[in-house]
Amino acid sequence: MYLDKPVKLILDDGTELTGKSFGAEKANAGEVVFNTAMVGYPESLTDPSYLGQILVVTFPLVGNYGVPDETFTNGISDFFESEKIQVNGLIISDYSHEYSHWNAKKSLGDWLKEHNVPGIYGIDTRELTKILREKGSMKGKIIFEKEDEIDFYDPNSENQVGIASCKEVIEYGDGKKTVVLVDCGVKHNIIRCLLNRNVKLIRVPWDYDFNQLEWDGLFISNGPGNPDYCEETVKNIRKAMESNKPICGICMGNQLLAKAGGASTYKLKYGHRSHNQPVIIANGTKCFITSQNHGYAVDNETLNQDWEPLFINLNDGTNEGIKHKSKPFFSAQFHPEAASGPTDTSFLFDMFIEKL
Repeated sequence: MYLDKPVKLILDDGTELTGKSFGAEKANAGEVVFNTAMVGYPESLTDPSYLGQILVVTFPLVGNYGVPDETFTNGISDFFESEKIQVNGLIISDYSHEYSHWNAKKSLGDWLKEHNVPGIYGIDTRELTKILREKGSMKGKIIFEKEDEIDFYDPNSENQVGIASCKEVIEYGDGKKTVVLVDCGVKHNIIRCLLNRNVKLIRVPWDYDFNQLEWDGLFISNGPGNPDYCEETVKNIRKAMESNKPICGICMGNQLLAKAGGASTYKLKYGHRSHNQPVIIANGTKCFITSQNHGYAVDNETLNQDWEPLFINLNDGTNEGIKHKSKPFFSAQFHPEAASGPTDTSFLFDMFIEKL
C-alpha cells in the first residue's frame, strides 16, 4: 500500500486537477505541454528542449521499466539525452511503483526525487490534454499546500537556450573532417550520431563566434524556448553562410537557420511532441514517421526566393525543414536521431556528412 501525498496542478485558466505525489515534494511552475509517445520517458525527461516545462504524458502507464544508471562515456551520457532531468514537473495517469527491466537501476519516482523534480500521478491526462489542445499550451503550477506557494512562470519570457547551452568549448573525436556543433540545448544522441560518422566535433556555446575556428561543416542543434532570443546565434550563422560550407540544423537549428536566411517563426498552439508525427518531402510523395519536440515553427510564407521547404507536416501543414536552392544548407524541424523514437530519417546525418 502506497500512501503518497496529495498534490495539485493548477492551470492559469483556473483549472485545478488533484493527484498524488511520486516525485520530489517541491512546488514548481512552468509551461504545461503534452507528449503522446508510448515509451521513452528517460529520454524525454532529459531532453533540454523541455527546459522550463511541465510535461504531461498521455500514455496511461508510466514507470514500469524504471530508469537506467547515470553513466557517462567521454562526457556523453550512455542512456540519457543530457546530464540531468530538464522538465519542471511530470504529470501522468497511472504510476507503476514496481518496475522491471534488465537495465533499470532505480524507480522513476526515486530518480525524480534525486533531481528535485515533482511528479503527479492519478490525473486524467487525456482530459488534461484535451484542455491543452483546445486552449493551447498554458502556464501551470504544482502545489502541495497553498495556491500562493509559487507564482506562475512562462519559460518563453526568457532565453532558455542560454540556460541549456554548454558554457565552454568541448571537443570530441579525431576524424579528418571537423564539424562545429552549436549547442542550443543539444540532445546527446545528436553528438553520438555525428561521432559515429567519424568526424572531429567542436561543441560551442549558443552565442560563441565559431567563425574564428577552422571547420568543414556547421551543425545547429535542437533547444528549448523562443528562437527570437538567439539573435547572436543567427548573426553567426549568417556570417557562416558566406563561406558556402555545409550547414545543417535540427529543431531549434531549423528555426535559427531560417531566421538567418531572412524568414520568421511563430508559436504553435500546442506544439508537436510525440514519436508519431508524419512528414512528407515537399512537392513529393514520400512520407516519414518522426519524433518531435518543439513549440515554435518556421513561417513558410516568409522564406525568400533562395529557400524552399524541405519537409511538411501532414497533420497541420506546418514547416518541417528547409533547404537552400543552390547552397549546401538544409535543416529538419523533427529529430532524425530520435532517441527514443523512430529512426526513419537518420539518413539526414549521412546527407550532411557527404557534403563535407
